[in-house]
Amino acid sequence: MNRVFGKKKAPKAPAPTLSDASAGLGKRTDHLDTKIAALDKELTAFKTKLRTTTSPAAKKNIQKRAMDVLKRKRMYESQRDQLMGQQFNMDQAAFGIESAKATIDSVAAMKSANVQLKQAIQKDLKIDDVDDLADDMAELMEEMNEINDAMGRNFATPDDITADDLDAELDMLEDELEEDEVGESATPSYLQESLPANPTATPQTVGEDEPALAGL
Repeated sequence: MNRVFGKKKAPKAPAPTLSDASAGLGKRTDHLDTKIAALDKELTAFKTKLRTTTSPAAKKNIQKRAMDVLKRKRMYESQRDQLMGQQFNMDQAAFGIESAKATIDSVAAMKSANVQLKQAIQKDLKIDDVDDLADDMAELMEEMNEINDAMGRNFATPDDITADDLDAELDMLEDELEEDEVGESATPSYLQESLPANPTATPQTVGEDEPALAGL
């Protein structure tokens, strides 16, 4: 059967996302950092041995081993720098994609709002209807002012007063004021009771008709 119809191909696995790829590079970078740290410890140990070793042959052997460790360290550091560069580029690409998606959503939202605004203006916010409404409101406010004026009118005040009535009223008030002034200038009653009814002579001062007391 496989020879006649051929073997069915297995479905391809979905491509990893930038986030997954960046996470994988981060793990590899951490692994290389661990190796580099271990090599640093070996180099520190070799440095201590070189200080304490006096034999030229032994010192040469230690230097050779330390050189191999340093080469591996440089190689791991180079690989780590490459991985970090790739991870940085992926993160930048992911950020660009997210920004593009956000921009697309914003533009779509603005387009939808623009369509809704046009529909609202054409159907529910016609300029003629708004003008008519403003005119009706102005007329209603004018009517309300007239109603308020009418409600605030004083119905108890007579409207048939003439200019002659006003002059007569002012003359009467003037006469009353003059009478009040005359009354205020008259002698008070308590002073009138103390004075004699028919005074005939002025009071004499002491010493005019009476003789002076002797010895004073």
